[in-house]
Amino acid sequence: MNSSFEKIINLRREMRHMNFYTRLGKVEQIVGMIIEVSGLLASIGDVCEIRIPGKASVLSEVVGFHDGITQIMPYDETDGIGYGNTVYNTGKKLRVTMGDALIGRTVDALGRPIDGLGEIKDGILYPISGKVANPMRRPEIREPITLGVKAIDGMITLGKGQRIGIFAGSGVGKSTLMGMIARNVTADVNVLALVGERGRELMEFLKKDLGPEGLKRSVVVVATSDNSAMLRNKCAMTATAIAEYFKNQGKDVLLMMDSLTRFCMAQREIGLSTGEPPVARGYPPSIYASLPKLLERCGNFENGSITGIYTVLVEGDDTNEPVADTVRGIIDGHIMLSRKIAMTNHYPAIDVLASLSRLMSSIATPEQKECAGQIRNMMSIYNDNMDLISIGAYKAGSNPELDKAIKKIDAINAFLMQKVDEKFSFEDTVAEMKRIVKG
Repeated sequence: MNSSFEKIINLRREMRHMNFYTRLGKVEQIVGMIIEVSGLLASIGDVCEIRIPGKASVLSEVVGFHDGITQIMPYDETDGIGYGNTVYNTGKKLRVTMGDALIGRTVDALGRPIDGLGEIKDGILYPISGKVANPMRRPEIREPITLGVKAIDGMITLGKGQRIGIFAGSGVGKSTLMGMIARNVTADVNVLALVGERGRELMEFLKKDLGPEGLKRSVVVVATSDNSAMLRNKCAMTATAIAEYFKNQGKDVLLMMDSLTRFCMAQREIGLSTGEPPVARGYPPSIYASLPKLLERCGNFENGSITGIYTVLVEGDDTNEPVADTVRGIIDGHIMLSRKIAMTNHYPAIDVLASLSRLMSSIATPEQKECAGQIRNMMSIYNDNMDLISIGAYKAGSNPELDKAIKKIDAINAFLMQKVDEKFSFEDTVAEMKRIVKG
């Protein structure tokens, strides 16, 4: 009896011993951002520790396999990593600490606080990969969400759980518009992901654009442009996971990401490093698989909602470039910011005629839709005849609709313009639209 018991104990010890050593590997080669490891038993997404003598371990993630070699990519820089370093597979996927203590805090892509306010306590570890929701159990989007920006609430009305993109070139006012929305929105919690932003712009965004009022009910997740591609990629996923955590508590969450394009650029770096072929403008096929997985995690659910607002940095102001075109086909509408409009000192520089909310027809009242339609018609007629009006070639009375548009264009432009510190309720916005149309 004792002999059999000892055999069982010894067998268990041997199994634990073998399991430990199959989790160990050795660095064989470093090619760019990829570290090739031999002898490591792992699966895609496993978090590994690269152990450097005399230094702290470097966290990394398994991203691929090639000819019996495991390919891993570190979250931080590769400085100090050398041939023969031991790699230990934790056997776990990346998880971050979640809890109500996150609200008002600024964290990095791994959920580590960077605001100097101490560790986040009393939280739970939560996976960043998310779960696929059953589309048959998603309620319809019927309730509008107030963003506090007249041009959007009145002309491009959004619903709770809707996903929309803000498309613009650089320097047209995307971050400023996001700050206005974060301060004014009626959501319970804001989650902001700053992916690949300039380091100097973080404090500027927090203090100037977001402000204390916006920060006190927001969680800010940051991966600056000098961070590794893995951190920039994980930043978007971590922010979405934080939004899911608060959504599961029955809250209405606003998720804003600036920018989705830089998430795709990080994914491009990862994909090309692992040997994927470039398809369009250097983007690998994995881009077209990862975008829907990320964007579909927002929506209206039986328990809470996540409204997603994503900025898309269009290269060279080309709104048909691969990322912009793909994103526009997935989301539920688009807001176009125009450099031409911004040059006239019209802010926010929203091109209303080129913007669209696919759900406005089902969530706005018939009266609001009628007013928005008439304002759009007047703007369209005026823009079509702007050259004639500018040179004085148009004779008043020739076209009654154009006469009406000329009379009201100043009021329309005043309605669409808004100062950064101004806030308008949904009722005030609709009332102003009615005055323009009926006045």
